[in-house]
Amino acid sequence: MDGVRNPWQALSRRDFLLSGWPWRAAAYLASSAVTGVVALSALVVLAAFSLVLVGLPLLFLGGTALAVVERRRLRIADRESAPSPHRTPGTPGLAAWLRVRLGEQATWREFAYGLMHALVLWPLDVLAVCVGVGLPAGLAAAPLQLALDGEEARVVKTVLVTTYPQALAAAAAGLLLLPVLLYTLAALAGARAQLTRLLLAPREGELRERLTEVTRSRARLVAAFEAERRRIERDLHDGAQQRLVALTMTLGLARLDAPEGPLAARLAAAHDEASRALTGLRELIHGIHPQVLTDYGLGAALEDAADRSAVPVDTGIALPRLEGAVESAAYFAVCEALANVGRHSGAALARVDARHTGDRLVVEVHDDGRGGVEPERGTGLTGLADRLAVLDGTLTVDSPEGGPTLLRVEIPCRALSG
Repeated sequence: MDGVRNPWQALSRRDFLLSGWPWRAAAYLASSAVTGVVALSALVVLAAFSLVLVGLPLLFLGGTALAVVERRRLRIADRESAPSPHRTPGTPGLAAWLRVRLGEQATWREFAYGLMHALVLWPLDVLAVCVGVGLPAGLAAAPLQLALDGEEARVVKTVLVTTYPQALAAAAAGLLLLPVLLYTLAALAGARAQLTRLLLAPREGELRERLTEVTRSRARLVAAFEAERRRIERDLHDGAQQRLVALTMTLGLARLDAPEGPLAARLAAAHDEASRALTGLRELIHGIHPQVLTDYGLGAALEDAADRSAVPVDTGIALPRLEGAVESAAYFAVCEALANVGRHSGAALARVDARHTGDRLVVEVHDDGRGGVEPERGTGLTGLADRLAVLDGTLTVDSPEGGPTLLRVEIPCRALSG
């Protein structure tokens, strides 16, 4: 790609006439006749119906359908894509789709564009191509036309040519006029494409609205994910873990009552295996969603994570209770950071600091290891950064070669009252 996206940008190129842009501009304007004739035919047919009962709804639907084609056709003259400005209905069904579409400004702009395109725009586009390409071509073909017609020829239906010097002069005029008209044609195609983008592509406010909706949707997904994690944790804690505890106690009592011999040895082995399974299940439950995080909040959970770290960890934590999604995201970010410290850094000491100032949670994890951490290389921090982004949070890592390493988590949030 040469970096030029539309005819207007191509006009400043020295090799404009040798590039494909003049012909792309002509093709864009000429192809307008295809969709324009279809739109005009549909408009004429619909005019025969009742505009209130049948015609008007179909006109709206026709404008939306035409807009889809026009956004695709725009790629002929503009390499930058034009996405749909419409929102996705929250519920399935034709009625929901119609409610959303009729309530959007984009639908009315598409309707207006459809009428303009059918009645005004495509004839002007075709006229521009006829003048910009047809006129020079007709003049350039004057000698051939004279040879075919005989003693005289009427070039482009206006200029009478009776001699070959006159025909050659007309041909020369056509060849000289062609570059000028190609520049004009490209400018017109650029303006036409800009009009299409203005009416059929999303506007800044609509893009912001869609971005807000996407962010809210992601936040809802995170909240649902956290709720599911807590449900699984409760089910394992209250169900499978309690059964394993009962099994371990039963095997322990049976081991004490059994006489010395092969049976006692097998009961002892089964008791030890049940104990290891219980320990593994508790670790799994803790990894899914630690109970201390739910009961006592982020501060206590971070202290617990520091105690469980393979590397000694100092702490400086003073936190109120925060929203569950914020506490969970920050907790797992710190756990991943401490796990990386233990596995990769070679650090002798780490430190976790956490504070809530104003409307922002700030958590920092330091270590004195070898440094050189690159989150994009699969340390597990990339997914955490995406998760924090849903909460408008950020995760930054400062880890020069040789260390030390500083991981910083910031999440805008308010402290919970009480």
